[in-house]
Amino acid sequence: MTENSQQPQAAPTSDLPTQYAPAEVEGKLYERWVERGYFAADAKSDKPAYTIVIPPPNVTGSLHLGHAFQHTLMDALTRRRRMQGYEALWLPGMDHAGIATQNKVEQQLAEEGKSRQDLGREEFVERVWQWKEEYGGKILGQMRRLGDGVDWDRERFTMDEGLSKAVQTIFKKLYDDELIYRAERIINWCPRCLTAISDIEVEYQEDDGELVSIRYGEGDETLVVATTRAETMLGDTAVAVHPDDERYRHLVGKRIKLPLTDRTIPVVADTHVDPEFGTGAVKVTPAHDPNDFAIGQRHGLESITVMDERAVITVHGPFQGLDRFEARSAIVAALRSQGRIVAEKRPYVHSVGHCSRCRTTVEPRLSMQWWVKVAPLAQAAGDAVRDGRVAIHPADMSKRYFDWVDNMHDWCISRQLWWGHRIPVWYGPEGEVVCVGPDEEPPGTEAEGWKQDTDVLDTWFSSGLWPFSTLGWPERTPDLEKFYSTDVLLTGHDIIFFWVARMMMFGLYAMDGEVPFRTIALTGLVRDERGKKMSKSFGNVVDPLDWMDKYGSDAVRFTLARGANPGTDVPIGEDWVQASRNFANKIWNATRFALMNGATVEGPLPEPEELSATDRWILSRLNKTVAEVDAFYEDFQFAKLSDALYHFAWDEVFDWYVELSKTTFMAGGEPARISGRVLGEVLDVTLRLLHPVVPFVTETLWTTLTGGESVVVADWPKDSGFRDAAAEREIETLQQVITEVRRFRADQGLQPGQRVPARLTLDGTALAPHEAAIRQLLRLQPEGEAFAATATLPVAGATVALDLSGTIDVAAERKRLAKDLAVAEKEKAQAEAKLGNEAFLAKAPDPVVEKIRTRLAKADEDIARIRTQLERLPEA
Repeated sequence: MTENSQQPQAAPTSDLPTQYAPAEVEGKLYERWVERGYFAADAKSDKPAYTIVIPPPNVTGSLHLGHAFQHTLMDALTRRRRMQGYEALWLPGMDHAGIATQNKVEQQLAEEGKSRQDLGREEFVERVWQWKEEYGGKILGQMRRLGDGVDWDRERFTMDEGLSKAVQTIFKKLYDDELIYRAERIINWCPRCLTAISDIEVEYQEDDGELVSIRYGEGDETLVVATTRAETMLGDTAVAVHPDDERYRHLVGKRIKLPLTDRTIPVVADTHVDPEFGTGAVKVTPAHDPNDFAIGQRHGLESITVMDERAVITVHGPFQGLDRFEARSAIVAALRSQGRIVAEKRPYVHSVGHCSRCRTTVEPRLSMQWWVKVAPLAQAAGDAVRDGRVAIHPADMSKRYFDWVDNMHDWCISRQLWWGHRIPVWYGPEGEVVCVGPDEEPPGTEAEGWKQDTDVLDTWFSSGLWPFSTLGWPERTPDLEKFYSTDVLLTGHDIIFFWVARMMMFGLYAMDGEVPFRTIALTGLVRDERGKKMSKSFGNVVDPLDWMDKYGSDAVRFTLARGANPGTDVPIGEDWVQASRNFANKIWNATRFALMNGATVEGPLPEPEELSATDRWILSRLNKTVAEVDAFYEDFQFAKLSDALYHFAWDEVFDWYVELSKTTFMAGGEPARISGRVLGEVLDVTLRLLHPVVPFVTETLWTTLTGGESVVVADWPKDSGFRDAAAEREIETLQQVITEVRRFRADQGLQPGQRVPARLTLDGTALAPHEAAIRQLLRLQPEGEAFAATATLPVAGATVALDLSGTIDVAAERKRLAKDLAVAEKEKAQAEAKLGNEAFLAKAPDPVVEKIRTRLAKADEDIARIRTQLERLPEA
């Protein structure tokens, strides 16, 4: 029989404190791991590579439960691969978070009574770097608390020199390949952040607004249009109707009066208009609505911008200088006074876009911006998944990915910020436009009339390069050669659009078709214990550091892993973390008991024929668990592997094997020595299996048990192939007997430690060798001369006769059970009456009916159980 045990490198010890105190060991252990270089990857190694790049958290951020959740899973993956003999690299880093970081520093300046304009661009950027050094990167220290096994020597930042070179290189390459261009189009504009933001940075919510119907034109040539943004009518340049709409066919091609202005605008026919919606006529404002812009392009309409960057009206007249919301009310009032308002609806609940950073209502705005032509890049990103080069897990998430990449619009990549990668394009005095690569000099100086573009690139542009820029691209570095393509991208399903698709496009483009990662493992989102989204407004946000302080990092990690079903949201509550802490304590106490009773990994594991059925059973179950855990890891089934380990360790090892072995240990001799070796084997392997998810407690226990250097660099267990079905059946029968008698004892109100005389008849079963263990676990003492069986339990071919005389008040117990039986029978009668009432069934909702059926089934179970208990009681 192949053994898994790590033979000791130093003398094992049983010197464990009576209680596990996470706060006293976690920090010290982590620093020891880092100092010894366990997490450092070697690009020159001949081991197979395994690479994960961390989704870079914002430099402004701190560790929240979502981070803790994903980091736990990534750490488990890399720790396991490292133990399997891979050159495992988990690469850390941070994102410069353009808008968020600039906002932080601007808020700081505002407290000083200053603005970024007061400092100027160069000084402001220097101020941001100072802020980053002083306040940024808080999350990196918190990652250490969690136990992240990242290679700190390779830590990257999206604005560091190497990554900045990568950004400029790929911009130049895309520009030269005509995949980057500059054009005036409708973009999402944040009047608070004063920058363009992408479609995926707009969050929609239902807002209370107003829907106003306005009459355009005069006399017989009038149309009624409805709008939620009356202020934009100042920029209307047409009214559109459907070409087949008979109601308006006579007006198509004519010009009608635009209220509140001295302009007339044409009526155009466009198939975009839905004749069944509203009046079938829509106002067209090409400079302030993306659909209207498209209509304007088709019909050659003028685009009139009516608001500035702060959403203040700029059109000459009575509304000039008003904020857009002030202007909305003033314009509606003016239209009302002219009799132009046909209908008003308030509140009118509709979906409104808000900036994901500051929650300001986004304004569609015509603006000159830089764009990526995504069609060929998105095609390649889709094909890589279709042809199997990249797998998405779970597979049903592929549809969401294809829905995005197959329908992607050109990407606006310019932002009107100062913090970020400045666009490497210069404009000359004669209208020249020159894109400059990283090793090229600007075409001229400011004195010569040359100016660099003032915008910076979207943060997602630089983070889209993360899988290869962090490894040294555009240089063909040893790291890039060894660790690219990366193996797994583990991230939330909510950023397929933000980040995953960007990395796919850029990775395939920059690396000549080599995929950035071979597997995309998508997780759900962490929610509260009721399944509700965590939000400060709901008051249900949890700081994982508080739980780490209270219960230890292992408890938080195990709770998160145990809830991690692929692609499914993860509810989590403090009670669950407390239960995980109890599990860590159970591991500690059981290992401590084992060490005190001779558990060891020293010497060879005895051959199967030398082992008891109990020993062979646990080794068979151990190898099955190794195989199960391996299969679950390969399928990213973290919840299932955590559950498998939990039940194997707690139920089978600690609650059964350790308890069954106590009689052997007490007897001493060769059987005790053999059981000590088997117990050492089982604990050794179990601790190594648990280590990737709960690294701290397993490190302390494993090194104590084995004398090994560290479980971090120990070998991952392998399924030896040993199975013993007969031993498994034998112990299952034993468990059945013990469980049934324990249930009977509890039903009779016996205390767990109360001893009862019993006669065991085990003839014809395989349980005879286990009589001592059965008596020990069930607190059964030998029958005496006065033994008189008052209850007999036939279980699994064995018979357990108990003498309960003098242990319970039979009359009182019968009275109590009779009372419980009456309650259960009454409950059954009430449930049957309702379910037999046709009128009730016709009116009651399905959930109510189902609840009553459940009550009936429970009442039936209770009646059967109580009657069995009464039958088993001796006569009073």
